[in-house]
Amino acid sequence: MAEWNAFYQNEDEEEDQEEDQPGGNYKITGRDSLVFLVDASKEMFIKGENGEPSNFDMTMQVVRTVYTSKIIGSHRDLVALVFYGTEQSKNPRNSFKHVYVFHDLDEPGAKRVQEVDALRGEKGAKLAAETMGSGETSLGDALWCCANLYSDIKLRLSLKRLMIFTCRDEPHAGDSAKDRQARTKATDLKETGVVIDLMHLMKPGGFDVSLFFRDVVSPPEDESELGLQLKPCDKLDDLQKRVRAKEQKKRALARLSLCLGEGLNVAVGIYAPAVSARKPPPVRLYRETNEPVRSKTRTFHTQTGSLLLPSEIKKAQVYGGKQIVMERDEVDAINKFDDPGLFLIGFKPMEKLKLHHHIRPSVFIYPEEDDVKGSACLFSALLKKCSERNVFALCRCIARRNNPPRFVALVPQKEEVDEGNVQITPPGFNAIYLPFADDVRPLDTPQCPTASQTQVDKMKKIVSKLSFKYRSDSFENPVLQKHYRNLEALALDMVAPEDSEDLIMPKDEQIDGRLGVLVQEFKDLVYPDDYNPVKPAAKRKTADSGGGAEKKPKVEVTEDELKVHIRSGTLGKLTVPVLKEACKQFGIRTTGTKKQELMDALIGQLRP
Repeated sequence: MAEWNAFYQNEDEEEDQEEDQPGGNYKITGRDSLVFLVDASKEMFIKGENGEPSNFDMTMQVVRTVYTSKIIGSHRDLVALVFYGTEQSKNPRNSFKHVYVFHDLDEPGAKRVQEVDALRGEKGAKLAAETMGSGETSLGDALWCCANLYSDIKLRLSLKRLMIFTCRDEPHAGDSAKDRQARTKATDLKETGVVIDLMHLMKPGGFDVSLFFRDVVSPPEDESELGLQLKPCDKLDDLQKRVRAKEQKKRALARLSLCLGEGLNVAVGIYAPAVSARKPPPVRLYRETNEPVRSKTRTFHTQTGSLLLPSEIKKAQVYGGKQIVMERDEVDAINKFDDPGLFLIGFKPMEKLKLHHHIRPSVFIYPEEDDVKGSACLFSALLKKCSERNVFALCRCIARRNNPPRFVALVPQKEEVDEGNVQITPPGFNAIYLPFADDVRPLDTPQCPTASQTQVDKMKKIVSKLSFKYRSDSFENPVLQKHYRNLEALALDMVAPEDSEDLIMPKDEQIDGRLGVLVQEFKDLVYPDDYNPVKPAAKRKTADSGGGAEKKPKVEVTEDELKVHIRSGTLGKLTVPVLKEACKQFGIRTTGTKKQELMDALIGQLRP
């Protein structure tokens, strides 16, 4: 037998714990990169009619939001900020005029957030307009400069994304040579795997994508034209929503094969629609250098103390009074039920699916056309037929190797878009995990008094008065908000963290205004007249009643006795309760409860 000397759990235990936590099991093979290419022309600094922020100010707010979210969620990602159409020029090789690289491709940090904050607001926008917003425009040179930023990075990048922020639909004012150069450079970038997105902003007369940018941006990933038919953004919330939808990488928890029959397989990906937000774990630092500490796990023999190699470690199980020793491959063979995948069993009407069948968070199923050609077409046909006939597909699911099989109900979900033609709900299947027969058991509920129909009707009125349309995205976790605001204040050298409103606290005034006299009427129907919902504090029992010790009477000290103690210097011999009672007796106010504070207050009041 061996003794484990480890700081953390072993891999098997981590897998068991992460199985029920959607979103925590995918492996990141590279870093994501994002380049903000911002138009710094004079048109970007024009404010709205009602004093609304300029397009440049809104863009800087979005950049700051992405920086802070990257620091919290994925600090290893690379982010850059580049301006084009500037008076000054600053780029790695100084070979492009009117292109200003404000931030190179690197991990975001507190210093970068402070530098972006300096460009926001009236002072920042004025400074930026004076130093950057009056030069000529060459989008081709700007795209070429961004290509050099990517080529200088030696790290492995899993995603390359470039976002263009502008309010000019013709950046070169009809110069065909510059237009052709920009289109050629955009094509070169897209061939190297860079995804180019357009975040067009509102301008007088509207923004026509077809004039120039239709041939520059990358085609939408969902093979629709939503990316080119969007209206220009005129509000900060709309711009942040679109940037967030493009910036967030959709990572699959697993990629499986959905078997519809013999020889008919569809490649699908499993995605987590919602993941619980948690505080990041603390990082162990070395005391002297403040560098992160790397821990290692070593296994030693309990008797000899010798170091054991992985090949020398075996696992055992006691069965029938005997210890059965197994090799690691034998343990894997025992745990393995079948290869990972989804196997179609049949179809059931939606009425057969009950609410109590939902036993854990569901996952989302979407086709993977890159893995198997034709998967999207067959998947779409299956989704369409299930929606038309109002049925769900019953499947056996094994998400990962050595995972036990589970029954899942694939519930069809149609696509939904908002007024701006932005996709709100994607098309696909929601996989609902179903319980086994062993998981369902009857409950022996005790006999409880039942409410009368009058009481039920009164409570229905109360419930209807307090009902509201609940949305999970309207409530933030106050603990997490306070935690990250404190970290932000420390990192950015702020005087105090920003105030965060606790949105989950009930609004008592609104509740009382809605209910009115319904609460008192309900109390009169349910509770007796002498009912007090507040439990009185338990009284201490006296010694005569067989309880605790008898309460000691208060010790009072006269003013003359206190003056004698003060003159003789024996005031400190009195106990704190006696000093407190003396202060109350003579009307002396004290701000503390320490003995020295009470003594100083008495001495200052009674000293002759």
